[in-house]
Amino acid sequence: MSSEASVNVMAPPVFDGTNYQVWVVRMEAYLNADDQWEAVENTYEVPPLIDNPTIAQMKNYKESKQRKSKAKASLFAAVSFSIFTRIMTLKTANEIWNFLKKEYEGNERVKGMQVLNLIREFEMQRMKESETIKDYYDRLLDIVNKVRLLGTDFSYSRIVQKILVTVPEKFEATISSIENSKDVSSITLAELLNALQAQEQRRLMRQAGFLEGAFFAKSHNNIQQRNINNNNNNNTTFPSCPYCKKIQSSTEQMLVEAGYKMS
Repeated sequence: MSSEASVNVMAPPVFDGTNYQVWVVRMEAYLNADDQWEAVENTYEVPPLIDNPTIAQMKNYKESKQRKSKAKASLFAAVSFSIFTRIMTLKTANEIWNFLKKEYEGNERVKGMQVLNLIREFEMQRMKESETIKDYYDRLLDIVNKVRLLGTDFSYSRIVQKILVTVPEKFEATISSIENSKDVSSITLAELLNALQAQEQRRLMRQAGFLEGAFFAKSHNNIQQRNINNNNNNNTTFPSCPYCKKIQSSTEQMLVEAGYKMS
């Protein structure tokens, strides 16, 4: 299947009224991939064909008309039913796009409040003892990306500083080593994550080795205990026969105790 055909069968991302900034990025990429973005971004009328048009002019006219129609259809397909009922009377893809932007993006004041709330959420984050470095980083990055989608810059150095001061005490040795070996302000996010994840892996390997050793020791002790018990059973002594004075087996002992004479 060709790349063009793959795009045509790929469903557009659906907007349900939440996470507008994320949807805009994905939808713009979708429209660009299918050569529809021009019809959304710009308002233009397709000029009528001239008399006796050439084949190239006829093809260009048809493609321009189709592009506008396809862009509108794509936007209709990319929203939930409740939102569709609000835009279904709009005539062009450009009108639909601008309506959604005005309705859900908000003005600068609203966006500023959203950014402040996200930054406050970012500052409140702490790594949990049961969490991995990757999980914690992904959680922080999710907040950072939301801030960036609102048009506010958020540097990776800020994420580095956040991780340095909020990871559990078990990473203190690695952080001290990093701080002693180079300027903290020059540490890249990749360097920090690699160092912390390396320590995390070493700790997991040591724990796995300890558990394996403990399991081996326990199994060894159980085997020794079974051997001792077997030896004790093999060394069990029985009373001698009152007549022949020989050591009897347990069955012979029972017969003797029952009054039978053993030859």
